[in-house]
Amino acid sequence: MKNDILQKLENYGQEHLLQYYGELTAEEREQLISDIRNADFSVLENIGGSALKKRGTISPVNAVSVEDIQKKCAEYERAGLEIIRSGKVAAVLLAGGQGTRLGFDGPKGCYNIGINKKLSIFGQQMNNIAEVTKQAGAYFHIFIMTSAANRGQTVEFFKENNYFGYPENKLHFYVQEQAPVSDYSGKVYLSEKHRVALAPNGNGGWYLSLIKSGLSKVIEKENIEWLNVYSVDNVLQRICDPAFIGATVAANCNCGAKVVKKAYPEEKVGVLCLEDGKPAIIEYYEMPDALKYERDGSGGLKYCYGVILNYLFNVKALNETSCSLPYHLADKALAHIKDGVKVVPDKPCGYKFETLVVDMVKLMGTCLAYEVVREKEFAPVKNAEGADSVQTARELLIKNGIEI
Repeated sequence: MKNDILQKLENYGQEHLLQYYGELTAEEREQLISDIRNADFSVLENIGGSALKKRGTISPVNAVSVEDIQKKCAEYERAGLEIIRSGKVAAVLLAGGQGTRLGFDGPKGCYNIGINKKLSIFGQQMNNIAEVTKQAGAYFHIFIMTSAANRGQTVEFFKENNYFGYPENKLHFYVQEQAPVSDYSGKVYLSEKHRVALAPNGNGGWYLSLIKSGLSKVIEKENIEWLNVYSVDNVLQRICDPAFIGATVAANCNCGAKVVKKAYPEEKVGVLCLEDGKPAIIEYYEMPDALKYERDGSGGLKYCYGVILNYLFNVKALNETSCSLPYHLADKALAHIKDGVKVVPDKPCGYKFETLVVDMVKLMGTCLAYEVVREKEFAPVKNAEGADSVQTARELLIKNGIEI
């Protein structure tokens, strides 16, 4: 056993990770040592006092309303289309999610939302992109962040579907970074006797993971200035929307965020607002009730703009920040080794450590809140049934004239 490994374990109080070392084969020992060497145990410092700081003074944000956008839509679109044609914008798809909550064993993007024909979530989003590329007469680069677990299946699915008619050289797959998971006392779990338990470190790591993958060379070589980050959940996503791009650039903002009016106070969406005068997003579970239910003079919600995970980031502004984000502790049921046997608990037993893309907005300093029509651009597929489900997404697709 090398001294640097023993020292690292001692520094973080993780010596228990070697408890089965004597039972392992030479190959398994090498794997365990490699896992320990590469694991970022510093995330454990967030237990008992999350890196999340106390919130500053919160106030409502002004958005470019749907009505405002309609008045200048042609102007915004012209500007945005020119940026697309010049190759200065690319898309980043956050596709690390699995279809577990949908009862589907595979990447969420592979899930079939069709009724009378096969139509995957990936396929529908690529159809949405095709509308823009046809309008622009040009393709843009798409960076697709997968998890370590679903990379192979995701790449194969795109290949099987002939990349949905998109130029293969414009599609770039990379893997999201991972972080150790632990029990409530901060003891890191083993997923096997010779493997440290890891989980994706949250969607906030999309840019640093892209850089570590080496794909930032594409951004530099192609002189890409803007990255449109979007989630695999929403089948009505408008990706690299020319008007959104044009409006964000016209506003001289470092980023833009598509927002919808919240349907009701308890809706599970992050809210774009101002914190100490700067744009920030407060997640629904962190929003104080006093603000969540507060009304304005006309009776509407004072904090009404919910984000739909569609952001436009300026690359120069990203590079000028450290992208150092606070960790959120996610209480989860985590499979692990206990008394030499693998257990799969049905109740939460520890923490995943996740950074969130919503926290990047505050780092940008300026952000355009860009309101879109909910029924046209927000059809999340999160649950098997009920709100934000396969059924509600299908209904909205049909309502928008899309054959499924």
